[in-house]
Amino acid sequence: MLTTTLAALCLTVLPPTVDITPAAVDAYVEDYREKTGLPGVAVAITKGTKVIHAAGYGQTASGAPVTADTPMAVASVSKSFTSLAVMQLVEKGAVELDRPVRGYLPEFEMADPRAAAITVRQLLNQTSGMADTAFHEKSLPQPGSLKGAVARLRDAELAAAPGTAFSYHNTNYQVAARMVEVVSGEPFAAYLKGHVFDPLGMRHSSTLDTERDLPDSARGHLTVLGHAFAVPEPPGFGNGSGGVVTSAGDMARWLIAQDEGILSPESVKETRTPSKQNDSYALGWSIGETERGTPVIGHGGDLFTSTAEQLLMPGSGYGIAVMANTGMAFADSSALLDGLVAMIEGGTPEPPSSPYLVTDVVFALLTLATLGLAALGVARSRRWAGRRTGWGRLWVLPCLAPLALCAAIAPIFRVLARGSDIMWIQVGYLYPAFMLWLVTAAAAGVVVTVVRLIR
Repeated sequence: MLTTTLAALCLTVLPPTVDITPAAVDAYVEDYREKTGLPGVAVAITKGTKVIHAAGYGQTASGAPVTADTPMAVASVSKSFTSLAVMQLVEKGAVELDRPVRGYLPEFEMADPRAAAITVRQLLNQTSGMADTAFHEKSLPQPGSLKGAVARLRDAELAAAPGTAFSYHNTNYQVAARMVEVVSGEPFAAYLKGHVFDPLGMRHSSTLDTERDLPDSARGHLTVLGHAFAVPEPPGFGNGSGGVVTSAGDMARWLIAQDEGILSPESVKETRTPSKQNDSYALGWSIGETERGTPVIGHGGDLFTSTAEQLLMPGSGYGIAVMANTGMAFADSSALLDGLVAMIEGGTPEPPSSPYLVTDVVFALLTLATLGLAALGVARSRRWAGRRTGWGRLWVLPCLAPLALCAAIAPIFRVLARGSDIMWIQVGYLYPAFMLWLVTAAAAGVVVTVVRLIR
């Protein structure tokens, strides 16, 4: 939804907005949940200094009701919090945006000598030169702390010279969060609590290191054949880049604070100024406009089992936050956000859809057919073996093709996704029905191959 660069508000003719009501929000969210099977979601809507609505709907993965105070994961929305922490240190004179990171964080070492020139600003606007193509942050062994996240960079290379290219890369914000720890002398979680969460009254908020630290309320689901299944988040490190857990009520306070003195006007302007390399990404905030042309500032967040969105509409003063407990493959928080924006702009939300339902049915049928063919192959294995001798037995090899595809699925994904890194298990979270069929086909192929060779 964030599509183009933010125009100067004073020169922009803004689309009209309407006063959205809690009852209308409730009706829309519950209708969405009914049509999609979304298990749980939390929504916050503000206007100026007023909370219009903060509420929870449905259930958490553990079956508890989602309320306005239920802590939920916001994933990469966390980058806005890390950016704020850095800007607070900038305002205190402890950090300068355009000085090298290494001057504040001597432990930040990379194998690429160009890393010495990476500035604090380049971390925050993701132009440091670090990228998934050069450093596989997800598929490498995961660190347990911010210090460990920085230490594992010692053998890493850069994909580009600092300041020359944009690449969205979580490690940028992990380095920035570790810098906050070192400069402030406080653990990052303690810093956010003492300097952000507590001052804003965000009593249900915290930041975590790994998926193992997620509370039950922040765990999510995968949806297969239209049904949501509670599953654990796959392994990953997220502090600084995606570790914040918060509630609808707390996000309402956060949205209001963006223009209410949490930073000076000069610092706010810095956080909303994009780089020359990417005119839609600033310092922990994305810059764009709605389909109707309303300038907006926001940031999305995706885990494999939950998603989140935040959005500010400076012209009207509206702020919106959505946290859904289904994963990035289903984009429920983004769809809900789009619908709420449409309502604010006087339009009608698009009807929700289940884009993967037909695909899931197809792969479910393929899985059943694969099991049937495997059973038939085993039953006829003696006949097959009797017809083949010598080199003819090599015709068993095609049965192992699914196993080869299964083993290579993560590298194939990286190529198709233009270098984005991923673990094997994470592919399963993105495409559960497909991976269920592929694993079934791989196992079936191995069984049929072994039985034929034995025969």
